[in-house]
Amino acid sequence: MRTLIACTAALLVLFAWTSPPAAVEELGLITGGEKGTYYQFGLDLQKLVRPSGINLNVIASKGSIENVYAVYQRPGVPMGIVQSDVLAFVSRVQTDPVLKQIARKTKMVFPLYNEEIHLLGKKGITDFDDLTGRRVAVGRDGSGTYLTARLLFKLSEVAPSEMVPIDTGEALAELKAGRIDAMFYVAGYPVKLFKEDVTDKDGLELIPIMNKSVLEFYPQAEIPAGTYPWQPTAINTAAVKAVLVSFDFRRRDCDNVGRFAQILSRGLDTLQKTGHAKWKVVDLNYPLRGWEQYDCVRKYLGKAVPATTSPGQRSSQNPVFDAIKGALDQ
Repeated sequence: MRTLIACTAALLVLFAWTSPPAAVEELGLITGGEKGTYYQFGLDLQKLVRPSGINLNVIASKGSIENVYAVYQRPGVPMGIVQSDVLAFVSRVQTDPVLKQIARKTKMVFPLYNEEIHLLGKKGITDFDDLTGRRVAVGRDGSGTYLTARLLFKLSEVAPSEMVPIDTGEALAELKAGRIDAMFYVAGYPVKLFKEDVTDKDGLELIPIMNKSVLEFYPQAEIPAGTYPWQPTAINTAAVKAVLVSFDFRRRDCDNVGRFAQILSRGLDTLQKTGHAKWKVVDLNYPLRGWEQYDCVRKYLGKAVPATTSPGQRSSQNPVFDAIKGALDQ
């Protein structure tokens, strides 16, 4: 009997050693530049969901426009972070069936935080309206910064001498060298690039955005004094909302995104204590007009699924949709 028990115990140990490990779910999240807030949020989420058996692959990108397309068509990337006005652009400025499909089937997982419009320039430029006749970096083609900067100029009728389409890292180098006068960067403060790569010696400062036409369509925001070591005073600006999105997937992808959202919701306190500073202002229940929450997410959160709204109904609730239609379709 003792021999039988010993053999049984040995077999159990051997079985435990040789059993296949628990399945790990692979998910992709497309974010933004590696020094931007999107990417840092992605790393925080990667850490949060790993103990639950989800390997979150955080992917850097050029920004929001690329992210919308990636979630639609790139295998293994069911989620992305985008600016709220980017989907408005896709919904309104569309000339082909693919864009219509993207606009109709892109769904919100959660609203995240306000992204402040950082306008960094040479000292002596006192306001956004002073950009008339100047060379301004507006972000790389395909980025949310590019779309927002172009829209700001359209809305305000401020006319720079040149809008330079380069990414933020290159733009900062060009600004320091004096080859451009200012640069845009749409990201939630504090922006890592400006904390690490700008000093008082560079002779640069944040420029307020107080244009009335701009603030009719974007909410007013403030970058508090001391957000950056070289920034002594608070700066008034405008903001857009960052949104975690998915596509209207079914079956396994639906459940994977729903489970991910459930873990995020339950772990928000942890993220606010240990993650990027912007997690502290995230309200996962914020009623973001113009967006419909993914029904797979609502199911895992135990929420009722609302009646589906048409793109026309959705756009009429959000003034940014109308702003983009009037400004960019001319």
